[in-house]
Amino acid sequence: MAALNELIQKIENPELRAQIQAAAEKLVKQKKFGLVFEEHLPECTPLYDIPVRKGLKVSLRGGKVNETYTVLKIESGKALCLPRNGNEAVEFPVADLVTTAELGDPIYPCLQMLDEVCNAPDSDLWHTLIEADNYHALQLLEYLYGGKVDCIYIDPPYNSRAKDWKYNNDYVDPTDTYTHSLWLSMMQKRLKLAKKLLNPNDSVLIVTIDEKEYLHLGCLLEEMFSDAKIQMVSSVINSKGVARDEFYRVNEYLYVVRIGNCVPSSMQLSSEWRGNIRTSTTEKVRWGSLMRSGSGSDRKDSPGCFYPIFISKDKKTFCGVGDVVPPGVDRYSVEIPEGQIALAKKKKSPLRQMEFKKVVVRGQATELQDTSHGHARYVQ
Repeated sequence: MAALNELIQKIENPELRAQIQAAAEKLVKQKKFGLVFEEHLPECTPLYDIPVRKGLKVSLRGGKVNETYTVLKIESGKALCLPRNGNEAVEFPVADLVTTAELGDPIYPCLQMLDEVCNAPDSDLWHTLIEADNYHALQLLEYLYGGKVDCIYIDPPYNSRAKDWKYNNDYVDPTDTYTHSLWLSMMQKRLKLAKKLLNPNDSVLIVTIDEKEYLHLGCLLEEMFSDAKIQMVSSVINSKGVARDEFYRVNEYLYVVRIGNCVPSSMQLSSEWRGNIRTSTTEKVRWGSLMRSGSGSDRKDSPGCFYPIFISKDKKTFCGVGDVVPPGVDRYSVEIPEGQIALAKKKKSPLRQMEFKKVVVRGQATELQDTSHGHARYVQ
């Protein structure tokens, strides 16, 4: 549909153009079943190391990479080029052009060694980091590892904001009419290659995603991996919550696509998998889950929640709480009862949370917390 709209705009007769546009929009509104998305203009990749020659596709340096031309001839540093959808040739300085490959064009990729780091000289294990357009990197790996890969983990762009990802070298705006189909078109091409790499007898594909595209991605995976076992699980990324419009979310999603005989195995996880901010007291007190953060966490946002907590000097007994300290009043001006200390942030020294592990309140263990924003509070 995107390509059709471009062609419709080239119709010179305004009345005919409006009629064809209306007919096209009517077709688009017809009910469709299954996952339907537009096959957009081919993705293009600039090949800066390839000289501009007659017969090659090129685009303008600094221009839109998907606006390609075919070089008809080169003479005196000038290239006569034919636009992709035009009949009239135009001339550009060769220095302003870059050779460009469309998706599917043979480009014969290869790996060029850049550097290496050795951290374990006695180990036979090795890892390779490939810096490339991910489509072409997958293409290259297919030559050597087709059907041999046990696990592929994909963390694609989430299509959540204007600067999240590019299509044909342009950032995709979330208000773009085709934002979902552009994203699906990009994902489908790469998942096809990933499928060729995976071992058909025993392998797994894992894809991370958030709420913006998880429904579309699920349909796409079911369509492309119809024989696999597919399950979506939640992944807690921030137990305190991340602002999303009017609501907060604490998780994203993982699609696990199990192919062939692939089954999960149980394993013992260490304490670092608890999902909290790790401190020197993580084993005893989970400070991270007690801290208030995000919207409303500053003193000025919740003035009625800013007050001192008093404990004994031996740090074993909870003695009570003080009055609310109004905004503008120095927290260090609060009078501390004799024989007690106030659990609060010191003037040029951060609170040492490990000093306040547990105190006793009426015979029960109680955890104390004073956040970096001054919200002193306790939890029984």
